Amino acid sequence: QVQLVESGGGLVQAGGSLRLSCIGSGRTFRWYTVGWFRQAPGEAREPVAAMAWSGDSTYYADSVKGRFTISRDNAKFTVYLQMNSLKPEDTAVYYCAADANYPMRTPDYWGQGTQVTVSS
Repeated sequence: QVQLVESGGGLVQAGGSLRLSCIGSGRTFRWYTVGWFRQAPGEAREPVAAMAWSGDSTYYADSVKGRFTISRDNAKFTVYLQMNSLKPEDTAVYYCAADANYPMRTPDYWGQGTQVTVSS
């Protein structure tokens, strides 16, 4: 069993930055693929970024490439999403997720979500 708790969301102006954090509990967390999804109002949840347990494979949605960076610190059971050059269209609830497989398809575990709002 893995529990995920996100933090770091908030309100930021366009062009600004935020860093989301996700702490995972459970001894096996370090072996999971971890990722971030987001869901805007009225939209489907979409994948944003993912990283294999070893850190040597990553995925980014085209809409965030070059602006967002996923990283993980397995010693701290923490996954980060550094978000730079934020745009109003990045506004969404961001969810941390963990999956036993890479690439991530249907995550096994989800966090509760953290709101990111980018004002124009």
